[in-house]
Amino acid sequence: MKVHFISIGGSAMHNLAIALKLKGYNVTGSDDQIFEPSSSRLQKYGLMPDKFGWDRSRISNNIDFIILGMHAKIDNPELIEAQKKKIKIYSYPEFIYESSKEKTRIVISGSHGKTSITSIILHVLKKCEIDVDYLVGAQLSGFETMVHLTEENEFIIIEGDEYLSSAIDNRPKFHVYQPNIALISGISWDHINVFPSEQVYHIQFKKFVETIIDGGVLIYNELDNNVKEIVDSTQKSIKKLGYSYPKYNIEDGKTFLNTDEGKLPIEIFGKHNLSNLSGAKLVCQMVGIQEQNFNESLMSFKGADKRLEPILNLSDRIIFKDFAHSPSKVAATTDAIKYQFSDRKLIAVLELHTYSSLNKKFIVKYKNSLNKADLKVLFYDPDVISQKKLDNLDAEFLKLAFNENDLQIFTDGNELKEFLFNQDYRNTNLVFMSSGNFASVDLNELIEKIKIQ
Repeated sequence: MKVHFISIGGSAMHNLAIALKLKGYNVTGSDDQIFEPSSSRLQKYGLMPDKFGWDRSRISNNIDFIILGMHAKIDNPELIEAQKKKIKIYSYPEFIYESSKEKTRIVISGSHGKTSITSIILHVLKKCEIDVDYLVGAQLSGFETMVHLTEENEFIIIEGDEYLSSAIDNRPKFHVYQPNIALISGISWDHINVFPSEQVYHIQFKKFVETIIDGGVLIYNELDNNVKEIVDSTQKSIKKLGYSYPKYNIEDGKTFLNTDEGKLPIEIFGKHNLSNLSGAKLVCQMVGIQEQNFNESLMSFKGADKRLEPILNLSDRIIFKDFAHSPSKVAATTDAIKYQFSDRKLIAVLELHTYSSLNKKFIVKYKNSLNKADLKVLFYDPDVISQKKLDNLDAEFLKLAFNENDLQIFTDGNELKEFLFNQDYRNTNLVFMSSGNFASVDLNELIEKIKIQ
């Protein structure tokens, strides 16, 4: 079958394109811009468009169906041509659902934690040699592609994003999957450009619960009041399983789980990751994993890409890279590092990069999110604000919003780099938090500088 991807460069889209090519589909695609790692991976599989931009001539009558990415707008010339030719058009969540109708669908949702939980589940299942289909947003060690679709596997593990499906399908992605087993890790307002209030955002999770198949299972984080409120209010005929923290202790910056087999050292840390672990464990038990096998498999799990990822680890200093960008994620990340290494100074560097994080209405949600850091650094690029057509920011507003009078604020990547180069990193941890790239600050150069300090 011939399939064309409009906006092939997205994280999930390019992985799905590769997965379909590996299944034998004839795959083509287009996009107006493609960044790493998508570009290298598309090149590897011969799927990189020959040129950037949209071209209606790519849409021929011999295309069996189109998969439309969220990046493509409603006036996209290729989309208009496909509609004119009456070619079947799927959003990627629609296609995933159509491909998994006969499977047990496990959907991992939440404003934060869903990638980490999905990653733990897939790592454990692989260690235990249980084959499943899957869709996950981050690249994981040991997995060639982050979308895997087969005819024979019984289960599919889906990271359920709440963002919209496509320009012609305004349903949040996780409303499409109709899970047999669902998990909600936490709810904290995000995507202000789509969900203009907390109430509207929370409603999406209420609707998600209603999409669970009757007689299905809802696994939920009972530590999160927003989640508990939704779970308690549903009349859906489903089984509800709550989770919280496992028993653990910290010794010399290392986390140990207290299990029936004794103390178990693990690589991940932080209360949010420990609660994620508990949620993942319940899902794995649903698939048939025994507790002892789960614990043994967990020992080799090093975390999802860009989730508290150590990019330099020396005896008295660590540099972390983290995808944290929403207020709840920023607070969880800084709290986790400070709690784990209480005797070390913590320098936290946050980039405001998304539409929500640069919106004055939303920025106030960051109040006290950097509270646990000893040196608090904020970066944003005025050009990004201009591109997103948002109001300009100023230092006084930001310090008030974060409730941090000593907040160090930078709008120039070179100035940020010079500031970081001049810090003393003895007995100090440094964390970079962003969904962007800090105006292309070279982290490798910084690492080499800190190594020899």
